[in-house]
Amino acid sequence: MSTSSSAKNTITNRKSPAEVQIGQLHEIQAVTSSHGVPIRYVDAKSATSDQQVLAEIGYKEELKREFSSIQIFGVAFSIMGLLPSIASTLDGGLTAGPVGLNWGWFVAGGLILTIGIALAELSSSIPTAGAVYVSCYQWAPQRVRKCISFSVGFLDTLALSASVCSIVYGLAQQILSAVVVTNPDFDVTNPISYGVFAACIVLMTALTSMTSKFTSKLQTVSIVANCFVIVLLFIVLPIGVKRSDKLNHSFNDAKFIFGKVDNLSDWNSGWNWCIAGMMPAIWTIGAYDSCLHMAEEARDAPRAVPFGIVGSISVCWILGWLVCIVLLACMDPDVDNIVNSAYGQGITQIFYDALGKRWTLGFLSLLIICQFLMGASTVVANSRQFWAFARDDAIPFSGFFKKVSGRTAVPVRAVWGSSGLALALGCLCFAGDTASDALFSLSVAGMYMALIFPITLRLTYGKKDFRPGPFYLGDFWSPIINWISVFFQAFVIIMMMFPSNKSVAPDSMNYTVVIGPGFWVVSLIYYFLWQRKFYKGPKSNLTDEEFQEFVGEDVIDAIMSHNAEVHKDRMV
Repeated sequence: MSTSSSAKNTITNRKSPAEVQIGQLHEIQAVTSSHGVPIRYVDAKSATSDQQVLAEIGYKEELKREFSSIQIFGVAFSIMGLLPSIASTLDGGLTAGPVGLNWGWFVAGGLILTIGIALAELSSSIPTAGAVYVSCYQWAPQRVRKCISFSVGFLDTLALSASVCSIVYGLAQQILSAVVVTNPDFDVTNPISYGVFAACIVLMTALTSMTSKFTSKLQTVSIVANCFVIVLLFIVLPIGVKRSDKLNHSFNDAKFIFGKVDNLSDWNSGWNWCIAGMMPAIWTIGAYDSCLHMAEEARDAPRAVPFGIVGSISVCWILGWLVCIVLLACMDPDVDNIVNSAYGQGITQIFYDALGKRWTLGFLSLLIICQFLMGASTVVANSRQFWAFARDDAIPFSGFFKKVSGRTAVPVRAVWGSSGLALALGCLCFAGDTASDALFSLSVAGMYMALIFPITLRLTYGKKDFRPGPFYLGDFWSPIINWISVFFQAFVIIMMMFPSNKSVAPDSMNYTVVIGPGFWVVSLIYYFLWQRKFYKGPKSNLTDEEFQEFVGEDVIDAIMSHNAEVHKDRMV
């Protein structure tokens, strides 16, 4: 009798619960790891369909695969939103001068690419919406894997919600900046900022609650819109400078762009270059994990998701560097005039100096459209992580939020639930600029605090159990690049905790040092006091019969053979 036939007989004599925890899996759905614990058998490289590899991970398909590789790329490219993001972070980067913004972007972008490659390999190996915390469970030591996977998933969910906050709050500031250009006497207050912020989130949530097909088309629109506004910048801004009396009809020279050092903080120039100069790239070229969270709606996910991650980082790295060079060439050489602009954002001052009021309003309108699309894409990615976490019973009211709409095949409840979390976090904006800056930092520090765990576990404890997917750089280059990414992530996490100035007061302190680790501690307390009663690790929602149907007899044979060999070795 073949192993698959034996498996069939075993299945027939076994009850088939609707949900099976990985830690209690029947032998047909799990293999024994190198450390003697049951883990999922996932071989994305050999899988013949998306349905098969998702079943190997333990889930049935509930969402429609409407996203092509380009549209998966578009999710991350849209969230990065080059020009809107640079507009939101330009002032901070310029506190280290043109050298800080220019070379800080270039160096940080190259290092971020190593993280992207590491995450692309992970997503190619385990292409599911919750891959960040699922992979932690797969590769962590048995005694702590539930706790680690829950904490990582918890922090990743919060970091994505913080990303929604920071992007949409930046959008609100863009809208209000345009209002100030029109009416300089307009007083922007915290309640007004939050009102615009909340209205934008509600509108984005309503749009992204529609079908996956509509959401995928939205990514195509976003790619076109972002590319259009960048091309327009490259053409119009230099023409404006040549016609501007204020800028003496001349550009800043290469010595200014590539060599001028400023330091508008009381840190030494080297450290200020790190915490200020690298920050625009670190914040802009972020949320590339959004591609991973869209894995269950991607066609050919083991290849499409890595393409989206690596492609979006590479394009934004180089294209963003060119944008920085153009802005530096066209700006007022007095950096202080840009950083402390009366319009609230330095890029508004650059536009106004070169193009005048009407063109500035036109550009701001285009940036507002791009940043709205950027926020909508972030809401989508955030909701998919929220939904995946609910599917594994890891959040309150999981039974409610895990439901997928039968009409649209979209987790509508998770879309609104995750947006509600973002609205709650956004209330920190009432505490002023210091709190909103901490929110910006949490979106980055939280993401890196979550991503560093699965990458490190894959390189260490789970090294022998890592099964590469179609995207893999090989046994030589892959570990090198992954370790570089780990060290850089650790550096960024530490750097994000520092204030912008050495001398701090309560209103200038960087509270990320409290909020970031604080949320981590809260996740652990919440897990041990309550959620561990319900969260038992990633949960399969497949019966053994469904599993066998979706993965095929070759996979069943491989699993049974592997387990037989392990059992034989133990007997010896």
